[in-house]
Amino acid sequence: MKLTKTLLATTALTVAAGAAVAESHGNMANSMTLVSWGGAYQSSQDNAYVKPYVEMHPDVSVSWDESSAEAVAKLRAMNEAGNITWDLVDVVASDAIRLCDEGLAMEIDHDEMLAPGDDGSDASDDFGDLIVSDCYIPQIVYSTTFGYRTDMVPEGVDAPSDICSVFDLETYPGKRALEKRPINNMEWALLCDGVEKADVYDVLETEEGQDRALAKLDTIKDQVVWWNAGADTPQLLADGEVFMGSTYNGRLYSAIVEQDQPIGMMWDAQVFDLDGWIIPAGLPEDRLARVMDFVRFATDTQRLADQAKYISYGPARASSAPKVPEDMKMHMPTDPANAENTFLYNYEFWADYRDDIDAKFQAWLAQ
Repeated sequence: MKLTKTLLATTALTVAAGAAVAESHGNMANSMTLVSWGGAYQSSQDNAYVKPYVEMHPDVSVSWDESSAEAVAKLRAMNEAGNITWDLVDVVASDAIRLCDEGLAMEIDHDEMLAPGDDGSDASDDFGDLIVSDCYIPQIVYSTTFGYRTDMVPEGVDAPSDICSVFDLETYPGKRALEKRPINNMEWALLCDGVEKADVYDVLETEEGQDRALAKLDTIKDQVVWWNAGADTPQLLADGEVFMGSTYNGRLYSAIVEQDQPIGMMWDAQVFDLDGWIIPAGLPEDRLARVMDFVRFATDTQRLADQAKYISYGPARASSAPKVPEDMKMHMPTDPANAENTFLYNYEFWADYRDDIDAKFQAWLAQ
């Protein structure tokens, strides 16, 4: 049962007050296990949030677990066993909604528990519509998009700039890398099978629409390398094992700008999504006090802007945007030049349909 607003506020005040005094009384845990995705993204979190926090609190030790892709299943198992070993978990928005609905993530009052914006705005106004769940603390806006090998574009052919180039094996021969899950792949397949953008989720909620998406994916299935980790596609592209592949825009930024790989970015129909924190429900008081102290620091205006120094993801706070370094703005998915044709991910749809469509997608993969 969801907490009422009054109870939320009372809980928030208790946690905030506890965090303020716990350290002086020695009641704040001195270790945290944070869960994220590994690679360049986790490194950006470590540099922007964790290292500055540990410098301020040298007695605190922080360890990372790179299991965010399995967060829902693992938190379900931990809850069933009555042993929550994680303190703070980075998840995408649809997983946050599921975890909140199942009572596995703690509901919070953003204005009471989080720092106000540098411009004086309440946290709830600063994060705005990106607060898609009562349990969610957004960090960044990212997109899933495609990279391609610039030196593998056939002679006399323009570089791919349209999402349906992914399905055009005649013009752009070569292997594709796609994530081993239905999300994004099903939407792109329907777009390239003639479904209007506004109708994609209406079609996808039907059995016929799901079959239609899988049929479109069938046309390239034997040319697909399936990936599980965000670092996979940049490595496949760097090794020349695929011509083009989907991944997170920040991973492609790292390969293109930092590693100087012969890779181009295709922004068409990039899928906007969010990453952010959830706090597992049922943490002991000392661990919760430490987590709340860290979260208040790690999600303030400056820290979210600082993360953009290390990876090309847009900060979730409006007050952070003006502080993003100028040389990074052109690499952001939200930059107007890159956002001419975006696809807006439907969090509620995937929270409702994820388990069923996952099962159907995995069965299709096994055929």
